[in-house]
Amino acid sequence: MSVPPDATRRPAGAVETAAANRAWWDAEAPGYHAEHGAFLGDTDFVWGPERLREAEAGLLGDPRGQQVLEIGAGSGQCSRWLRARGASVVATDLSAGMLRTGAEVNARLSPGARVPLVQCDGRSLPFADGSFDTVFTAYGVVPFVADSDVVLAEAARVLRPGGRLVFSTTHPLRWAFPDEPGPAGLTVTASYFDRTPYVEQDATGCATYVEHHRTLGDRVREVTAAGLRLVDLVEPEWPSGHEQAWGGWSPLRGRLIPGTAIFVCAKPG
Repeated sequence: MSVPPDATRRPAGAVETAAANRAWWDAEAPGYHAEHGAFLGDTDFVWGPERLREAEAGLLGDPRGQQVLEIGAGSGQCSRWLRARGASVVATDLSAGMLRTGAEVNARLSPGARVPLVQCDGRSLPFADGSFDTVFTAYGVVPFVADSDVVLAEAARVLRPGGRLVFSTTHPLRWAFPDEPGPAGLTVTASYFDRTPYVEQDATGCATYVEHHRTLGDRVREVTAAGLRLVDLVEPEWPSGHEQAWGGWSPLRGRLIPGTAIFVCAKPG
């Protein structure tokens, strides 16, 4: 990833990471929704910047009658899409700011389109064991915590036997390249195996935003350590006709290197 002047690669533990990212998303929520809300939609389900939709991918299976939990839900658009298709959904997020935006979206919609919003940490879910048929997150939680293994273990705990966990995150390969949408983003500048977090910080060195890197092998080991089985690993290709860039993601890069990895996992039983 590229490193702007206020950022570096340095260690950042679970507590520092959680505090920084909660504050960042609280402050960023209105601007994020203003910038990306049209792309994401209020009642749509997009897995990542490649614009792969759940309507096309079907990674969660038939949602009708399913008890579903979304972690890192942001404003809850994916949960609303599932509710419209017959699922009973709870949308959760660490950030009060993102959930406040979600509540504002809820208020604009008919009561039947709204979803319950719960503030909680994905590393400590306030739900009983075996409460859900499906748990998912679309670019939520996983890259924004120091201990993503705990997130997967919690997801597995609240899943019923035979349930499914699906999560999308930055493709690990992307960490070897600068986070630039143009030609500069096509040259490897860092080791794929360097797990040192990306940290934005203030003048005092206090973290204001953190992302954590894991290799593909790390992710697979986290899945299996949580007692889950990896069913599929989806690497969405950049589709023709999609010319909208999102930060470092762009048509130029997306047609050459993967930007997103989606892990489809099942709980035995």
